Amino acid sequence: MNVVQRLTDNRFFRFLVTGALNTTVTFGIYFLFRQIFDYQMSYFLSFLCGVFFSYFLNVYFVFNTHVSIKTFIRFPFVYIAQYIFGALLLELLVQVLGVSVTFAPLFVIVFTLPLTFLLSRFVLSKF
Repeated sequence: MNVVQRLTDNRFFRFLVTGALNTTVTFGIYFLFRQIFDYQMSYFLSFLCGVFFSYFLNVYFVFNTHVSIKTFIRFPFVYIAQYIFGALLLELLVQVLGVSVTFAPLFVIVFTLPLTFLLSRFVLSKF
């Protein structure tokens, strides 16, 4: 088995790739919302968009499962946990550590990634 095939067979690698795509899209949405709203509102709105986009990416590409009402309803709870942790971390990064409101969400994503993978795996697959 070659390296590329091993990587594409690895769920966590697929999670990282789809996460990078979702991050890029969500960051773009965050940037657009920053033209209108403050950073917390922009983070919230872009986060919601990212949850829905992430659901479909995870269902089809990461966990190779099917869309269902049950997982569609449960999946946002993964992101409620991530959002609470992320919003608190965002506030710490911006207000305490002085990280730019433009780039602070990228740090939030890095720190919440393991939590999100484990919770998503729990909701969408049988391990």
